[in-house]
Amino acid sequence: MDHEQQLQRSPPEASAQPHIKECDNCHAPINGPYCSQCGQEAESTLTYFWTVILHILDDIFSFDSRANRTLLPLLFRPGFLTNQYFAGHRVHYIPPLRLYLFISIIFFISLKFFASADLQSEHTKEIESLSKEISKIEAIYKAQEATVNISDKLTLLASLESKLADIKGKDTINNRNFYLLIQKLVEAEKKQTTAKKLTVEEQEQYQKLVAKWQNVLAGKAEPNNTGGVQFSNNPDGTFTFNWLTPSANKKLEQATNTIEKKVQNSSLEQLFEQALDKLPQLMFVLLPIFAVLLKIMYMFSKRLYLEHLTVALHSHSFIFLAVLLIELISLLQDMLPPSSGIMVDGLQFIITLGIIWIPVYLYLMQVRVYQQGHFFTLLKYGVIGIIYILLLTIAFLIAFIWGVTDLPS
Repeated sequence: MDHEQQLQRSPPEASAQPHIKECDNCHAPINGPYCSQCGQEAESTLTYFWTVILHILDDIFSFDSRANRTLLPLLFRPGFLTNQYFAGHRVHYIPPLRLYLFISIIFFISLKFFASADLQSEHTKEIESLSKEISKIEAIYKAQEATVNISDKLTLLASLESKLADIKGKDTINNRNFYLLIQKLVEAEKKQTTAKKLTVEEQEQYQKLVAKWQNVLAGKAEPNNTGGVQFSNNPDGTFTFNWLTPSANKKLEQATNTIEKKVQNSSLEQLFEQALDKLPQLMFVLLPIFAVLLKIMYMFSKRLYLEHLTVALHSHSFIFLAVLLIELISLLQDMLPPSSGIMVDGLQFIITLGIIWIPVYLYLMQVRVYQQGHFFTLLKYGVIGIIYILLLTIAFLIAFIWGVTDLPS
């Protein structure tokens, strides 16, 4: 009887065994978010697209995420994140490589916008300034119509205004060369009008400018030598090297001529955009080179190369973030009305502090990470800075040439 009661009280076999979740990869039992056997995440990554996006945004922007604990120390505590990473305190902060990629993407996208806006603003100011100068000269000529034969000069000035309209419509380097020629003519016209007596040299220079402008208008000459970009290392305007074979020099000259033509037919905005498109890749290449510089300068610090690379990632992330914030503050400053003088001055003070803080931060970072005295750190800091500025200059030149080669012929 007791045995029958025990059988009746025992639960069904199906309910006696709780459901154990298995790893999709190795089929080992899982008791948490990750498999203890192979390390694969328990939650499937095959889910709705918007769910994944929301998770990413939450990881980046939520106040309890690692981004909130990373960005403030990155800006205001030199070397803190790097030393924390070396000490093994990593779970609370964004990993260095992910931090660099996230900030650099936002930085270069914003940089393209800021550079394009600045170029357009500067060009507009130049056009307005030149238009005013032409108007002044026209007024002088018209006032002296009774005593001075100015028909040729008025025709010339009308052509100048027409060419200004061309520059506004199609802002290319070639038209910028027209612009530079126009500038010289305007200056010469002012001098010709106001000076009582020009020197022989000034008179010859003026006549050459007028003759060149007339040839340009007639299609007999190009104003290429008044500005723009020209690749040459020889007096005849060619670009060759003595240690190359004649056939190699010929190919090099053809390549430089192609680049020059693309530059002449492209706007400054196009050239900057193309160069900025290449900079992220080149900066990513410069990171390990910067780490090599640190490794050489601190070869007795017993730091591993990956530790120097971590310093490079954190320092570049800081520079990009600081410059981005300075650009945003500068944009806000430009948007304020002229009457808000105190706010404009306050924002300018913050911008100045930010510019000063960048080199000071990088110096303090080296002091706190490598634990050396101020004298030797300052010496190494200067050497690294000079070498790296040269590398950046080379990178910008490569980005420019690389970008030009991608332009349509």
